[in-house]
Amino acid sequence: MTGYPGFGVLLAKLSDRRDLDIGALARRTGVSEPEIQDVLDGVVPTPSLLRQLGPALGLHAEDIFVFAGVTVPDDLAPLDAEARRWVPYVVKHAVGLPPEKRSELRHLVRSLPQREFMQSPPFPQLYDPPAGPPGALLVRMLRYRNLDWMGTARTFLLLTGRYWSAATYGMVGAGRKELSRDLVADFGTVLGIPAGDLAALTGITLSEEPHTPEPTAADMTDLIWDLRRLTADQVRHASEAAASMWPM
Repeated sequence: MTGYPGFGVLLAKLSDRRDLDIGALARRTGVSEPEIQDVLDGVVPTPSLLRQLGPALGLHAEDIFVFAGVTVPDDLAPLDAEARRWVPYVVKHAVGLPPEKRSELRHLVRSLPQREFMQSPPFPQLYDPPAGPPGALLVRMLRYRNLDWMGTARTFLLLTGRYWSAATYGMVGAGRKELSRDLVADFGTVLGIPAGDLAALTGITLSEEPHTPEPTAADMTDLIWDLRRLTADQVRHASEAAASMWPM
């Protein structure tokens, strides 16, 4: 895939990966089969349908909005752009913790109160249309996890053991660097999305179906997701809490 093929094409690929026909998808979303068929044929889906397609496909609704090239609603977007600087630090302190401490940290993060939406400047390219290289879809999904390019580079290193420079992710999003099999697999690990799904969406052929991510990596992707709706002060607090869980 060299350009954006349209949401209908991407939806068909994701449905095929799950052996879902139109009838099954309609039942899971609670809409009529003709409405699903219209979307597959290129009709722009409604925000309501996009929200329903997320759980129907086993994905986050926010990612479905990205696939569709539709602006993610405020209630689904990252709360505070300033919090992005602290996200890699939370991962750094949490990734080596034993399972029970990781669970304790996630409980803490989920217990923090939800603040008002912070009117921070959006990330560069956060609201760009999806037309362009397939890597743009993957980079936009990272941004909705409150990861900028530098945060992405640090987080990829922590979770995959591979380092790609911050500029590399910008080049991937702009189409100046082709996606490789390794990059697609790494995106899958950090995004918490099966690499096979990402391969189908981007047209990259994987040499083999990647193994299920290790429990630690899966915990970290869930933690990153939970951090999205917190303020910078709250994410910094989570980072300090994770650091304090290490034995003295």
